[in-house]
Amino acid sequence: MKVDAGTSILELVEGDITEMQTDAIVNAANARLILGGGVAGAIRTKGGPKIQEECDKIEGTFVGGAVKTTGGDLKAKYVIHAVGPRAGEGSEEEKLKNATLNSLKLADEEDIKSIAFPAISTGVFGFPVQRCAEIMLQTTIEYLKGQTKLEKVVFCLYGHESYEIFANQLKRETSK
Repeated sequence: MKVDAGTSILELVEGDITEMQTDAIVNAANARLILGGGVAGAIRTKGGPKIQEECDKIEGTFVGGAVKTTGGDLKAKYVIHAVGPRAGEGSEEEKLKNATLNSLKLADEEDIKSIAFPAISTGVFGFPVQRCAEIMLQTTIEYLKGQTKLEKVVFCLYGHESYEIFANQLKRETSK
C-alpha cells in the first residue's frame, strides 16, 4: 500500500526489514544498544558484527532517542537505532512519538533518502500494535508535510496481522 505524503511516498509492506533495500532501516533498539532478540537480533545476524561494534562505541542512548550506525552486511547502508518504550514504564506514547520523530530527523540530517521502520516496541516491549500504528503513522505523516529531503518512508511489518492494523490505520489517517 502506497500513499503520497507531502513530497514523499509512504509505503506499507509485509516482510523482513533486514531485506529492505532502503538507504536505512530502523532497529527497534534498547537503550544500551545491545542487539539481542526480535528485530535487533535479526539485524545482528544478517548485518554481521560491525553493527554491534559501532553500537558499543556509541554506548547507548535515551528512550525516544535515535542513533546511526553502518548497515554492515545488510542491503541497507545504515541502521538507525530507535529506542522505543516498554509498556508500563510511563509516558510511552510520547516516547514512541519521539523515537519515530528522532529517526526521521536523523535521516534528514544524514541526507538519507529512504528509510524503513518496524512497528517499534510491539515485540518484547509489549506496546499495543494498534496504538503503535496510530502514533507512528500520525508522526510520520505530519513530519513529511514539512520540509524534508526524505523521498520514501516504508513501514515494513512482520506478519499479516500487523500489516492489516497499519493498513487500516493508514486509510483512516489519509481520509481525514
